[in-house]
Amino acid sequence: MAVVWTILLIVIIAYSIVGWTLFFLQPRFLYAPIREITYTPADINLAYEKLALKTEDGLKIAAWYIPAENAKYTVLFCHGNAGNMTHRLDSINIFNEMGLNCLLFDYRGYGDSQGKPTEAGTYMDAAAAWKWLTEKKQIPSNRIIIFGRSLGGSIAAHLAARVNPRALVLESTFTSYEQIGKKFYPYMPVHLFAKFHYNTLEYVKNVRCPILFIHSRNDEIVPFEFSLRLYAAAAEPKRFLEITGSHNDGFLFSGAVYTDGWKDWLHAISEHHAEHAGRQRIS
Repeated sequence: MAVVWTILLIVIIAYSIVGWTLFFLQPRFLYAPIREITYTPADINLAYEKLALKTEDGLKIAAWYIPAENAKYTVLFCHGNAGNMTHRLDSINIFNEMGLNCLLFDYRGYGDSQGKPTEAGTYMDAAAAWKWLTEKKQIPSNRIIIFGRSLGGSIAAHLAARVNPRALVLESTFTSYEQIGKKFYPYMPVHLFAKFHYNTLEYVKNVRCPILFIHSRNDEIVPFEFSLRLYAAAAEPKRFLEITGSHNDGFLFSGAVYTDGWKDWLHAISEHHAEHAGRQRIS
């Protein structure tokens, strides 16, 4: 009996150590910033404006504004949890080739941005990008598409629920921090240990613009079913684009499926806007 109690005590201590380690190291697991900026849009022959956006709490965050010729829409790009803007040049190039302006920014603690990443801070960083587009650049809100990939999808949804963009695009996004935590640590009481929320599911419920969801069944990090849940919770008009490939390269691996899906969506939101404006004039 003494041996059984000893084994049980060892298991409890080991479990507690793992739990408290996860609790205190959560920011390191969630945020994986890289400071070094190795490339810029100029390296792929794109003209751009280098910016330092000021946040509500007084920090300066780095951003790039990349214009496209005769652009109708501007994409406000909220990237994922790792790297920095340098690692999103492939996406910038795709948007540019589709004739979309793009404002890409680094969260606090990433690249040349000041500070350290926090959940509230990432929301403020996205809000600063929106403010620059609408106030400094004076781009009408109905010409802005908020786009988020992975963690950036939760940040994008949070912003879209509070402003009035033309549309929202969520790619490879989880339902909440707690749910993604349960995927990686199913044996831990994540709801007790979670220090972050990033409750995309709740944010999506409050979004009142068209939403495009993009996800791959082959995503090895964020389960495909997460986007299905988000889609089910969203109001119309909405659309789901299924791509192939892994979490980090699906948008490239899918090729024309991805770009054609975007183009069809852009056409759809333009048509929806025209119909909505027409009904307003009649009423």
